[in-house]
Amino acid sequence: MALGVRLPAPRAAVPLLVLLLAVLLGARASAAPLRVDLRSAGLPVESAVVTLTPLGRAAAPEPVDAVMDQINSEFAPRVLVVPRGSRVRFPNSDRIRHQVYSFSPAKRFELPLYTGTPPNPVTFDSPGVVTLGCNIHDWMKGYIIVVDTPHFAISDAAGRVLLDAPPGDYLLTAWHERLSTTDAAPERRIRIPSAQQTLELPLTAPPPPRGTERLRALQDRFRNAPRD
Repeated sequence: MALGVRLPAPRAAVPLLVLLLAVLLGARASAAPLRVDLRSAGLPVESAVVTLTPLGRAAAPEPVDAVMDQINSEFAPRVLVVPRGSRVRFPNSDRIRHQVYSFSPAKRFELPLYTGTPPNPVTFDSPGVVTLGCNIHDWMKGYIIVVDTPHFAISDAAGRVLLDAPPGDYLLTAWHERLSTTDAAPERRIRIPSAQQTLELPLTAPPPPRGTERLRALQDRFRNAPRD
C-alpha cells in the first residue's frame, strides 16, 4: 500500500556540472613550472635573465615598485628585472656621493650628484636593456632589464631558473651582461607544458678584477670617511 509520502524531486545536476567544468578548465589554465638550465661552454651561467613571452596574445605585465641601491660603490643588485611601466628608486647607502646615469635607448636619465634617496623614482616605460653607470666611479655598472611579460626569472649559481606560466605558445629568451651583442641572445619557441629546456649562451671572457688591493684599500678609506 502506498504511504502517500511525496519524495523531493532530485536537484538539478546542471550547477554541479558547471562547477566540475570550471575546476577542470582552471586546472588546465593553472601555471605549469618550466625548468631552464643556462650553460656556456658546458658551465652553469649565473645571473642570466630568462623570459617567457606569450605568442599570439597580450602578456599584460603588472608594473612594480623596485629598488636599485648603491652599496660599497657597487649597484645592488647588479641585475634587476622589472615589467614595463615599473618605478625604480635609487638610494645611495654609501657615505660618498654618486651620480647615476644611463645613455641606453630604452631609458636615458641622470640623477645629479647625491647622497641619501632622490625624492622621485624613475619610471621605465620601454622594454629593453638599460645599462647604468656612475659619473664619479667609472667601475660601477648595473643593468635594469625591462620586460614586456610577467614570466621572468634570474638564474641561480647552478645556472637554473623555474618559470610558472599557463599552457600556450611562448618565446623563450635569455640575456646576460657578457653576451657580445643583444642579437647574440638565444631564443626558442616552445609550448607549455614543456620538458626541461637548456639554453647555451655564447659569453665573452669575464672582465679582469677591479683595481689592486692598494687601490681597494684607499677606496674603502674614502668610502668610510665621515660625511661633511
